[in-house]
Amino acid sequence: MRWIFIGSAVLVSAVIFSIMLFVGFQGVQTFREVSPWTFFFSTDWTPSDNRFGAFPFIFSTFALTILAVILSVPLAVSGAVFMAKIAPKWMREILRPATDLFVGIPSVVYGFIGLTVFVPFLAKLTGETGYGMLPAAVILAIMIMPTILSITEDSIRSLPRSLEEASLALGATRWQTIWRVLLPAARPGILTGVILGMGRAIGETMAVFMVIGNSPQMPKSLLDSTTVLTTAIVKDMPNTFYGTTWNNALYLMALLLLVISMLLILVIRIVARRSELK
Repeated sequence: MRWIFIGSAVLVSAVIFSIMLFVGFQGVQTFREVSPWTFFFSTDWTPSDNRFGAFPFIFSTFALTILAVILSVPLAVSGAVFMAKIAPKWMREILRPATDLFVGIPSVVYGFIGLTVFVPFLAKLTGETGYGMLPAAVILAIMIMPTILSITEDSIRSLPRSLEEASLALGATRWQTIWRVLLPAARPGILTGVILGMGRAIGETMAVFMVIGNSPQMPKSLLDSTTVLTTAIVKDMPNTFYGTTWNNALYLMALLLLVISMLLILVIRIVARRSELK
């Protein structure tokens, strides 16, 4: 059994590194025809004219992720505090499974709801098409909220009871104890949940593809149609041939997503290690 486990670990690692090497090799081929400066900082994405400026996709990816995190974190942390320290036991036993169920909902369902509810509502409210970063950010915020909420609640509930008792014994109110003692002590777990939520938001494709509009341009407002890295890959891949500059540019986008995911995992490990040292 020991050798079976070792072989399984080696096989999984080999598959992951093979994917990374393949995507990386194909992506780097882009720089034979396109300079790194043009790819990363040009805003002109016109494959038919051999212009491959991916800066709008990179900018929109980070902007959309940050906006989704800003929308979701306050609600997720508030819900975690309520479930961990305020809600009665019978309510918590209902809310926690319901929260976990949201994680299993397919992303296309979220996208369909956004397409049929949020987009028409915004179009009627603003007089625009309704597509853009705002509906995509709302959908992403709803999608990552259960992840942040669950990890934050577990982090708060795992704190030593003595922290809360000591704060109350010193005369702090219940809200002062939560705000000044419990949340700072649970900060590593909260950051872990936020980073995991960011990882899902960056890698999400189908839900964003359905509501963001998919125009290869820099967004000037929250209701401007734009494209992120994942949707650009999905939209353009069927139109390319393997080995062409256009195809290699899409592989380079995939490599960029892999690097971002690896950096987020590294940050999680650093945060967890520092919390262990404390």
